[in-house]
Amino acid sequence: MSEEPENTPEVAPETAAITDTPPDRLAASPRSPFYDEVMLERGVGIVFDDVERTNVDEYCVSEGWVKVAAGKSKDRYGNALTIKLKGKVEPYFRS
Repeated sequence: MSEEPENTPEVAPETAAITDTPPDRLAASPRSPFYDEVMLERGVGIVFDDVERTNVDEYCVSEGWVKVAAGKSKDRYGNALTIKLKGKVEPYFRS
């Protein structure tokens, strides 16, 4: 009656990229802690309030918001100013 220890290896980041579900939160800026190059290369699309958006810089599904550029405005460091829009967020993989 020997019990074998249960081996449950953690999922490697490369394996996690193969899933069919986009992450809960993702950012396009490399300076953000939510930046994920593998996911962005795969292609993530956003449907926000039943309209497909192509200008989303960052999104969060659980909190229900997206950040989009506010026109051509720039901050003093040259980064685009963003505004947070709240609503229903549905990410999907384009490929």
